[in-house]
Amino acid sequence: QVQLVESGGGLVQAGDSLRLSCAASGRTFSSDTMGWFRQAPGKEREFVAAITGNGYTYYADSVKGRFTISRDNAKTTVFLQMSSLKPEDTAVYYCARYSSGFYYRPWGYDYWGQGTQVTVSS
Repeated sequence: QVQLVESGGGLVQAGDSLRLSCAASGRTFSSDTMGWFRQAPGKEREFVAAITGNGYTYYADSVKGRFTISRDNAKTTVFLQMSSLKPEDTAVYYCARYSSGFYYRPWGYDYWGQGTQVTVSS
């Protein structure tokens, strides 16, 4: 069993920065690929970023150059540093552990956190 707990969301203005954290527990973490997804009201859950156990990163085109995913294996925590935030980044952000298949599809992940709300005002 894996437990994932996100934190760091909030209300910010356009252009601001925010860092999300995802604390993992329950099993070996260092070799897991971890991902961030987001879901806005009325929209499907969409891929944001992923990081492999050895640090390779992948980003959605919409956040490339603005968001950075990283991890601290000693603390079993994954981070999402978000900069130059836009109103369209407003969503609930979820952390998840990759299982199989396409890394950018939510059904490729088997454990999910409860989500943290990010709201960007214009």
